[in-house]
Amino acid sequence: MSREIIATDKAPQAIGPYSQAVRYGDTVYLSGQIPLVPETMELVTGDMAAQVRRVFDNLGAVCEAAGGSLNDIAKLNIFLTDLSHFPLVNEIMQEYFSEPYPARAAIGVASLPKGAAVEMDAIMVV
Repeated sequence: MSREIIATDKAPQAIGPYSQAVRYGDTVYLSGQIPLVPETMELVTGDMAAQVRRVFDNLGAVCEAAGGSLNDIAKLNIFLTDLSHFPLVNEIMQEYFSEPYPARAAIGVASLPKGAAVEMDAIMVV
């Protein structure tokens, strides 16, 4: 099975030696997205809600570049530097996804790249 690299300028460019996403057959593995504004590669300004929305927007852009959407995500991983934001993430996630929701994990971490408070990666099937 061949590997296809997915890239879009509608999401932040990789900040290391990795691809935005890789497709193997019908499965797309999306790299972690932090709340970077694609045009500036700077963290979004605003509160935690703005950061979470930016991450979902970035993931959505990569999903679209791979021929899918957020609703094609089978597994979503959420990394938070403060798990007290978990209810907010749940609330905002319902704005971006419709039922049936993907499988999901929410993990508390000590730190994330560029000082971000949230990062998400996913597996999508299209």
